[in-house]
Amino acid sequence: MNPTQPCSPIPAEGWTALAADSAQAIPLYDVDTIRRIENAAFARLPSFELMSRAGGAAAGWLAQHVPEGLLLFLAGPGNNGGDALVAATRLHQAGRDVRVWLTADPSRMPADATRAWQEASAAGVPMAAMAATAAWPAGMAAVVDGLLGIGLNRAASGTIAAWIERLAQAPAPVFALDIPSGLFADTGAGEPAVRACRTLTFLGAKPGLLTLDGRDCAGIVDIAPLGLDFPPAQTPRAWVNGPALFRDALPVRRHAANKGTFGSLAIIGGNTGMTGAPLLGARAAQCLGAGKVHVGFLAPSAPAIDPVHPELMLHSLTDLAPGAMSALVIGPGMGTDPGARQALAQWLEDAGRCNDPPALVLDADALNLLAGDAGLAATLSASGLSRIMTPHPLEAARLLGCNVAAVQRDRLAAASTLAEQWQAVVVLKGSGSVIAAPGTPAGAINPTGNAALASAGTGDVLAGMAGALLTQDMPPLQAAQAAVWIHGRAADMLVANGTGPAGLAASELGIPARTIFNALLRGEAG
Repeated sequence: MNPTQPCSPIPAEGWTALAADSAQAIPLYDVDTIRRIENAAFARLPSFELMSRAGGAAAGWLAQHVPEGLLLFLAGPGNNGGDALVAATRLHQAGRDVRVWLTADPSRMPADATRAWQEASAAGVPMAAMAATAAWPAGMAAVVDGLLGIGLNRAASGTIAAWIERLAQAPAPVFALDIPSGLFADTGAGEPAVRACRTLTFLGAKPGLLTLDGRDCAGIVDIAPLGLDFPPAQTPRAWVNGPALFRDALPVRRHAANKGTFGSLAIIGGNTGMTGAPLLGARAAQCLGAGKVHVGFLAPSAPAIDPVHPELMLHSLTDLAPGAMSALVIGPGMGTDPGARQALAQWLEDAGRCNDPPALVLDADALNLLAGDAGLAATLSASGLSRIMTPHPLEAARLLGCNVAAVQRDRLAAASTLAEQWQAVVVLKGSGSVIAAPGTPAGAINPTGNAALASAGTGDVLAGMAGALLTQDMPPLQAAQAAVWIHGRAADMLVANGTGPAGLAASELGIPARTIFNALLRGEAG
């Protein structure tokens, strides 16, 4: 599939899950684009039609996902509250036990939301104006968050913030309409924000649902396009990272291949006390199909053999040459002492002079060295090496010369700026890792992975996976996308099977990653 084309619409009152393994590329639209789509719809549809579709979709969605019992709707002051009122009316008319708590004066709602309130009143939907101190009714099956939509432009405060805090103590699951109240749709910032078990988002998915606080707040995400077409002119802010973006670039495994077919990878790092870091990356690279994997240690007394993977070739750094390598991973366990700085400079210079230069993954201490040394940065630029950089937020802040808060404030923008500034494919790690490339207007946000990855060494594993894919001639952008997706999917597989999230070790990721990679090579979902 060509990911520059939008997804096909589905029926007006239908929805589809935002699936991590979707066969089609899923676009993520920012608020400005959603507003343009809405305004185009308002211009050609009858008044109230869009709200009617949204409420109808929400009613069907809730009927499917919420068991019998009282459905309590919290209706806020805007159109999100109107969507909740329409859904409550439809369910009431279908015989469900519903109740609406109004958190604002309905006479001051926008026109469509006022109509929704009038229709709910005429249908006999039980409604009352309530304060955030009200006691929860008995027998609730779910609470429906219809407090705020995507128009938030500052952190929730006052009455809405009180309701968000109240929902944190709800004695039943919370289902959110369009976006969890308080969550910023474009960035995923969510303090304070509702934490829902499931979210039905309207028209298209938003970036903030998948990154920073978004995954914790949104839970499972479903998309209701409301029967609208998405004109090609509406460029997504980003894409959901998944096989649809990188499947066509996956390496082919032919019977006549040999170990040289799939390249030679060198992982450079492992200073004194940190020799495990490049070994983790090397083991993961072996599992993801690299033909030959070397480790070059900076530590003067490094292991001569890896007893877990004796097929790995372990060397002193001086015994390796970049010209024999298809790709390099530099940085795991490297340290930042003068010897590490000299090694990085030498490898960048030598690799850049190769007739067939290796592709490059820069991780961990290599990023810290580059951030603090303009001469090293110039050496990297002069090398002309194609490269992937894999910073976590603190490393990204150092590379950008700002603080972590600035990076996290808009992760998509930070990753894009890094990609342009460093002329690299950038993986900004974290919940909802962002992959960006220079000259590419829409990055990708990764939907796989979980809290099990908040453990030492998982970044080294990711770097090794990306390096393995580069050795197999995947372009840097697709190699980064695939590595991040497989890495997260492996953690998801382990947790689903009862390993983690607490206590999962980075070294456990390689075997499930191998299973996922081979499924992808067979054309399966992975």
